[in-house]
Amino acid sequence: MAHRSHDSMSLLDRAVIGALIVMAVLLVGIQTAHASTNWLIPSVGMTRAIHGDNEVTPFGQLAIRTHWAPLLSTEVGVGYRQDHFNDNTITQRSWPVTATLWITPVQQIYVGGGVGLYNNSLSFRDDLGIRNRTTERFGTHVGGGVMVPLGSSLGLDLNAKYVFMEREHVDFVSFDPSNWTTSAGLAFRF
Repeated sequence: MAHRSHDSMSLLDRAVIGALIVMAVLLVGIQTAHASTNWLIPSVGMTRAIHGDNEVTPFGQLAIRTHWAPLLSTEVGVGYRQDHFNDNTITQRSWPVTATLWITPVQQIYVGGGVGLYNNSLSFRDDLGIRNRTTERFGTHVGGGVMVPLGSSLGLDLNAKYVFMEREHVDFVSFDPSNWTTSAGLAFRF
């Protein structure tokens, strides 16, 4: 099995993150020059770590999505999720802060991707003797969804994302925090 070194993965992550940040700054500048539609979207759903303990756990997020062009929208969100790894040896609580660029071929359907900063609180089973800790990690995500209008200022937002994270190594334990989420939320126009 091919294995990329930690340094080459970090360089790739940095390049992707840098490119997406530049795009986001440009998009924010363009956004201010055009009339836009803003949505506040609180949502709840389910999440599962791809290489976790096969648990499906609750997920929550609050996002602001701005439609600023016929085919594009941006979204900034903050969420909460929890996963277990290695037969409940590790509990990870994560507060992701994400930025996403959505392509909207029709106004109700969107696909895209983005980046996130994942603030993780790691707790280890007591008998392991590993100190609990907090880490910050970058991740990337892809996904899509549909916004079903329920009126001129209200909508139902259904969404799914796959989050790519680098493998974590803590003392003698290792785990892959990559995950998927699905959520449903009410979208309020403002």
